[in-house]
Amino acid sequence: MKLNYRNTFLVGLAFMSIISFWQLYDNIVPLLLTNTFHMNETASGVVMAADNVLALFLLPFFGKVSDNTKTKIGKRMPYILAGTIIAAILLVILPVIDNGAFEGKASFFYTLPMFVIILGLLLFTMSVYRTPAVALMPDITPKPLRSRGNAIINLMGALGGIIYLAFAAIMYPASKTEGLEHVNYASLFIFMAVLMVVCVAVMFIFVRENKLVEANEKLEKEHPEWDISGEDSSTSSEKKALPKDVRRSMLFLLASIALWYIGYNAVTTWFTTYISKIMGEGIGGASLCFLIANAGAIVSYIPLGFLAARIGRKKSIYFGTGLLTVSFALAGVLTVTSDHISPVMYVVFALVGVAWAAISVNSLPMVVEMCSGADLGKFTGFYYTASMAGQVVTPILAGTLMRLISYKVLFVYATLFSLFSMITMIFVRHGDSKATAPQGLESFEDFD
Repeated sequence: MKLNYRNTFLVGLAFMSIISFWQLYDNIVPLLLTNTFHMNETASGVVMAADNVLALFLLPFFGKVSDNTKTKIGKRMPYILAGTIIAAILLVILPVIDNGAFEGKASFFYTLPMFVIILGLLLFTMSVYRTPAVALMPDITPKPLRSRGNAIINLMGALGGIIYLAFAAIMYPASKTEGLEHVNYASLFIFMAVLMVVCVAVMFIFVRENKLVEANEKLEKEHPEWDISGEDSSTSSEKKALPKDVRRSMLFLLASIALWYIGYNAVTTWFTTYISKIMGEGIGGASLCFLIANAGAIVSYIPLGFLAARIGRKKSIYFGTGLLTVSFALAGVLTVTSDHISPVMYVVFALVGVAWAAISVNSLPMVVEMCSGADLGKFTGFYYTASMAGQVVTPILAGTLMRLISYKVLFVYATLFSLFSMITMIFVRHGDSKATAPQGLESFEDFD
């Protein structure tokens, strides 16, 4: 039994478009809110948390809805296609409003309320198709191979982030933005809209969802030993309650997911603003740091595959949360003791990428390992509910602490929550599956 790399890479294009979008959202929207519309950190944090509030309800809902959808193009594909097209249209409207507001154009269209309305519609649209896009990988991948598939999906996401960050670093270096009262980010938003549409169009052309899902369901029925969810082993289409011990592991795993996202998302949301206040750096410097973090994640997938083959998913997550904790602590020291981004800072952000890869590659497979085949969309939604719960809290809480205490509190905050996530993982007892040592591209798998 081997993973179909072609189909997995193609399915990963949807995730690539999603991650590149969120990279732009986290990097640019806080700047627009604070610079153009003059919102303070707490108010900006509330707006930045809005997508996560929506996601708490919408991600599991649309995951479950897509579980029960049947169309000629599949159960996930309709949401992915419609969501991408609408999101791309809304995306290019945002910089138009931002530029018009700065220029003082006398129209409601160029006001903060209109900006928030369009942003809200955009976030709703992203929530509609995010869970179906992620659930498509386990839909077409046998349980023992989902870690490998998830590693490739994460690789595609990291590539999407790198594409965006490279474009941002080239188009908006500090030399071009330093001292400007306002920066026109229209080209960045248009680039992202085109990238999203192209990615999903290629996936739709080459991926036949119904055919692939049917083949995978047939294979899993032939291997009832793969299931730990408590369902009838003769079928993967029946939905059953989780056994008590599995449910306990699931809850602690979801708690860990929420905690590490609280720490990590605080940095991704506020770092651009943080270094502009603390070090006088602009979006170019922040984009380069995030670019290096994504590069660190990409180059680490193969060695992390070998590591996970030896120590398992859970211990790999221990490694990731531990490294993330140390890296955030070092970043905090470096940023408050220097007035510019040094080469050492780039090394630290590369380690952040390695740590996040170890966490993200292993966590979703642990969640879906515990559920039945009929509940993949719903449990993928639970995974995102936990991650979004953390991200609801962190923009507001971190932003408020930065405003009331000091911007220097950011990395202390991120370090503590990364450490807390490591502690809650102690109580997770399920979600590891055994595998042999990976070879070649198989090294992308987070084997146990």
